[in-house]
Amino acid sequence: MKEFLSAVQFLTIVPVKIKDMDERKLSGSMSYFPVVGLLLGLALFGINILFSNLGFRGFPVNIILVISLAILTGGIHLDGLADTADAFLSRKNKEDMLVIMRDSHIGVMGVLALISVILLKISFFSSIGAPSKITALFLMCVLSRWSMVFTIFLFPYARKEGKAKVFIQGINSKIFILATIIALICVFLLWSIDGVIVFIITAIASYLAGKFISNKIGGITGDTLGALCEINETVVLLSIVILTI
Repeated sequence: MKEFLSAVQFLTIVPVKIKDMDERKLSGSMSYFPVVGLLLGLALFGINILFSNLGFRGFPVNIILVISLAILTGGIHLDGLADTADAFLSRKNKEDMLVIMRDSHIGVMGVLALISVILLKISFFSSIGAPSKITALFLMCVLSRWSMVFTIFLFPYARKEGKAKVFIQGINSKIFILATIIALICVFLLWSIDGVIVFIITAIASYLAGKFISNKIGGITGDTLGALCEINETVVLLSIVILTI
C-alpha cells in the first residue's frame, strides 16, 4: 500500500503523506505508475462527463481536459519538458545542459515546447471521434506513466545526485515486469489489439527518445523523464488519431 500511495504522491497533487519510506519501497512505487495513470484517466473521464452535461462541447472541453491534467499532476511533467527543451536546444555541451535543466527560469525554447505540446494535445483530442475519446483519455495517461518506468529500466542516470536517482538506481526486473503487465492488461481491456499496437508504438518512441537523450548527456534525468511523459501523451493521442481514421 505504501508503494502505491508513494506513486500517487509523486505523480499527482493528491495530498498523500508517507512517513518512514525507505528507498527500496520508493523504487517499488514505480510498479504502480500505470495504476496512477489509470486513476488520472478516470478523473479526466469524470471531468469530461461533467462539462459535457453542463453544455460544453468539442473544443472547449478538450482545452479543459488538457488544463485539468496539468493541474492534477502539478505541472511536474510540463516543467520537465520546458527544462529539457531549454537544455537540448541550447547547443551547449553535456555539462552546461545539465546545469540549464537545474535552472528555475524558463527560456524561449521551453515556452515554445510547452505551447507546442499543449496545442498538439488539444488538436489531437479534437480529431478523435466521441466513441474513442474516453479510450484515448485512459490510454494517454496509462502508457505515458508506464513509459517512464520503461525508460528508467533501460537507461542510466546522468547525474551524480538528484531527486530521480533513488528511482533509477532502485529499478529492477520485478518492478519493470509488474508495471508492464499492469499497463498491458489496461490497454488490452481498454482497446483490445489496437491498444497493444499503441503500447508498442509508445515503447518504440520511449526507446528512441531515451537513446537520443543518453547520447546527449550520458543518461536520463528527472526533467527528461517529465519531458518523455508529455511527449508520449502526445504520441499516444496521435497514434489513436491515425488508427481511427
